[in-house]
Amino acid sequence: MPELPEVEVTRLGISGHLVGRAVAGFFVHGQKLGATIPAELAAQLAGQRITSVERRGKYLILRFAAGSLLVHLGMTGHLRVVPGQRTAGPHDTLDILLDSGQMLRLNDPRRFGSLHWTAADPFQHKLLASIGPEPLTGAFTGAYLFRRSRGKKVAVQPFIMDSSVVAGVGNIYAAESLFRCGILPATPAGNLTESSCEELVASIKQTLTDSIAAGRSTMKFDKEEDKLVYFPQTLYVYGREGQPCRTCGDPILRGRFGKRSTFFCPNCQR
Repeated sequence: MPELPEVEVTRLGISGHLVGRAVAGFFVHGQKLGATIPAELAAQLAGQRITSVERRGKYLILRFAAGSLLVHLGMTGHLRVVPGQRTAGPHDTLDILLDSGQMLRLNDPRRFGSLHWTAADPFQHKLLASIGPEPLTGAFTGAYLFRRSRGKKVAVQPFIMDSSVVAGVGNIYAAESLFRCGILPATPAGNLTESSCEELVASIKQTLTDSIAAGRSTMKFDKEEDKLVYFPQTLYVYGREGQPCRTCGDPILRGRFGKRSTFFCPNCQR
């Protein structure tokens, strides 16, 4: 599933093609995606200009004067800017034709992506209202994380993956952040000290920042062949079971939290 860096890189990659452009056509392919937006939206958006492209957690927000379109990429979705005359393929689920002659296209092979329309403040939408602070802002601090973790018996990895605690930190980058600051993913969140919370917050911020920078240097969103990928040059433990730790050389181990895997170095993380 695309995590915060992939969604943020997508936002940065498509914004320049979209902001200020008017909608010349709006086409939803498939009943599942169309079920979450009003049937009259295509007519309502005709001629409307996109005023901004924002992100909240793992959701992209396309703002118009009439309201906002919330886009979630699901597990396999990716957005690209393609020529307006390009025919939709079997996995293309949304096309927004622009007055520039280009088209924003959502390709989603597994069709877990979603669209949601709201005429109200998008940040108060039921999908976004309970999301915690953005991790790359000043609202996400060690003091905040320490306060939220008090009395929590849940392991620290699923704790920081809880979107009500902090926005958009998924499995991959949670494992990577915990490695960077030397905390075992199974550590109870309530056992974190103030200093370890400060270190973990700094680690999350750096891990996400590095991944966004890597993605911006490699991904081109007007090239349809570029698929949404994770940026492997930033990965130290995730998916590296049995491989030597890049720091100490000990083999990386794999653990589980419910249906999710985690990866860690038993020597570097305590």
